[in-house]
Amino acid sequence: MLRWIMHVDMDAFFASVEVLDNPALRGLPVIVGGQSMRGVVSTCSYEARRFGVHSAMPMIQAHKLCPNAVFLPVRMARYAEVSRQIMGIFHDLSPLVEQLSIDEAFLDVSGMERLYGTPEKVGLLAKERIKQEVGLTASVGLAPNKFLAKMASDLYKPDGFTVIKHAEAQSFIAPFPVTKIFGIGAAAQHALSQFGVTTIGQLAAADIAILRRVFGKNAERVHLLALGRDDRPVVPESEPKSIGREITFSEDLHGAEACREKLLELSGLVGYRLRRKGYYGRTVTLKLKYNDFRTISRSLSGESDIACDEEIYALAVRLLQQVRLEQGVRLLGITVSGLGFGKPVGLGFEDDDKRLRRNEVTDKLKARFGEQIIFRGGRNS
Repeated sequence: MLRWIMHVDMDAFFASVEVLDNPALRGLPVIVGGQSMRGVVSTCSYEARRFGVHSAMPMIQAHKLCPNAVFLPVRMARYAEVSRQIMGIFHDLSPLVEQLSIDEAFLDVSGMERLYGTPEKVGLLAKERIKQEVGLTASVGLAPNKFLAKMASDLYKPDGFTVIKHAEAQSFIAPFPVTKIFGIGAAAQHALSQFGVTTIGQLAAADIAILRRVFGKNAERVHLLALGRDDRPVVPESEPKSIGREITFSEDLHGAEACREKLLELSGLVGYRLRRKGYYGRTVTLKLKYNDFRTISRSLSGESDIACDEEIYALAVRLLQQVRLEQGVRLLGITVSGLGFGKPVGLGFEDDDKRLRRNEVTDKLKARFGEQIIFRGGRNS
C-alpha cells in the first residue's frame, strides 16, 4: 500500500471568515489584526496582499501600504467555531488527522482509495465539502509524505490542488529554491550559494561534507528532504507542553502596579484555558518585553498542582518582583508548563476546593459568553 499524506491549508482564513460573515467585503482588501498602531497583521485577504501586506507585519506599515483597506479586529471565538467545523470534515474523511493550527492539518489517507476510488478523489472531496458546508476555499497538497504535501499545498494558493506522485517526487521538487525546505532561511541560503547550491536538486546532489559545514548535525535530515524523503507519521493528537497567553499593549505599562493589573487579567485567561482542556501545571513562566524590544523571561514552580487563576497570579507576581521596571513594558505573557491531565492535587487545605469551585463558576460564564466576559478585580478595582 502506497503512503499518501494530505495537507490542507485554509486560504487567508481569518479574512475569509470575515468575508463569509459579511459578503459586502468580497473583493475588498481586508486586513485582520490588532487595531492599534502597535498591533500586527494576523491575516489579510489576497486583495490586500497585492499591496505588499502580509501576516506578522506591523499594523502601522499595513496602513501605509494599503490605507483604503478594511481593517478588522481578531474574532478568535468565531474563527475557532469555523475551525471545529472544518476539522470535523477531516475526521469524517480519515481516522488519522494531525491539526497543526486553527486553519491547517495533515491527513493520512493511505488506503482510502478503497472507499473513494483514488487518493486524488479524497483531496477533491475535502475541498468540495469545505466549500459546500462551510463556504470557504482551501488549498490541498497530496504527496507521499508530510514535507512534500506541505510544499504542494503552498504552490498554487488560493483554492489550489496539487498532487506529487511517488515516482516523480524528487524530479518535481528539484527546480525549486532551497528556501522551500522548512528551516532554510536567508543565512543558510547564502552559505549554500557560496558552494553553487541554489536549488533543491543541487542540494540533493551536494557532498554531505558541504552540508555539514552549513547545517551541522542537521545535514542528513536536510539532505533526505532534498531527496523528497520524510518518514514522519501523522500524529492524531499531540499533548500540549504548555498553555499560555500574552498581550502587546497599545501604550507602554509603567511601574509594578500597572503590570500587576495586567497579570491579573492574563492569569484569568490562562487559567480558563488550562481548566477548559482538563489540565493543571507545575511551573509558571513570566515573559516581559520592554519598549526597546528587549525580552526576558522568568520561571517558578509551585508547591502543588496549579489550576486556579489565583495560583497563577501569585507566582506571576513573585516573578515580576525579580525583574527591573525602570522602563516601559510593551508586552506581558504568562505560560503554565509541566502539564498533567485530570484533577489537580493541592496541599490538602479546605480552601483548595473552594478556590477551584469559584474558578469553575467563572469558567461557565466564559464558556457561554466568551473568555473576555469577566475578569477578577484587583484591590483598587
